This record gives sequence, structure tokens and C-alpha cells, in this order.
Amino acid sequence: MFNNKKIETVNPVQSTLSRDDDAFTALSTSALLAKSAVPYSHRRIADNYVIIKRIYRFQAVQSQITNAEAQLLKKYDFNRLEFSTIKQVNEELSYLKKWSTSNNELLRKDSDELLRIRAKELKYIVASRYATVTNEIYNGYKALEKYFEEISKFYSPIC
Repeated sequence: MFNNKKIETVNPVQSTLSRDDDAFTALSTSALLAKSAVPYSHRRIADNYVIIKRIYRFQAVQSQITNAEAQLLKKYDFNRLEFSTIKQVNEELSYLKKWSTSNNELLRKDSDELLRIRAKELKYIVASRYATVTNEIYNGYKALEKYFEEISKFYSPIC
């Protein structure tokens, strides 16, 4: 299933616009990311997440990511969601949006897969009642959830 080719690592440039502990500004950035042009694949993944959250409330146990999915995260220098800050997730979302509209077919495919992996990680974190998040600095899941809520057509602030 997984061939033994060396996986090339892509290192995104780190932003200096906000600090990791500036949660309000960082979550506002998530909302702004959602207001700009959003690829259809992102909306589809967000709709799936919001519908499942509204109907099932993640009471069922969600599976963790596989080794192959972890390798794909590592290839693009992404931390696991439970070890990511809001700033890191916002930067990743910005990259994923750009990559989803790239002319490079492999980059587009990987971008969509990375967002699916992020949604899977978020479902697991919510289903485990945030037990996997061991440090309050690593609250990148909040940014991802905010992004999904903002771009989904099924989200309403009442739920």
C-alpha cells in the first residue's frame, strides 16, 4: 500500500502577523479565511462535519488517523491537530486554499486529503471530549472548527 520512496517535506513559511497565544485575533483570522474565496471541496468537507455534529453530536467513538495519513501530514510539515496552535492551523488553511486551486494535480489532491485528515482529527478530538488536547496552547482545533462553521451552509449559531 505504501511504497518505500523517500517522502519530500514541504516547509511552509511561518507568519509573523500574530502570536500563538493571541486567540481572539487568530480565531478572527479563521473567520476571515472563510470569507474569502473557498474551494468547493472545503465547503463539502465542512458541510459533512457540521451535519454530523448537529445530528450525532459525536457521541460515537471516532477513529484516529492512520500511519499513511500521518505521513502525509509530515510530508507537508503539519503537526497533528492536537499539537497545533490556532496560528499554525490558520496558516495551514491558507495554504490548503491556495493548493486546492493549484494547476498541480497532485498538490490539489493532497490538499483535499489533508483537509479530510484534519476533519477526521477534529471529529476524534470532539468525540473524546478534548481529552487528547493536553495543553491549552495547542488549541488549533478551535480555528479549524470555526473555519468549518463559517464556510458550511448548514451551520447556524443556534446549534
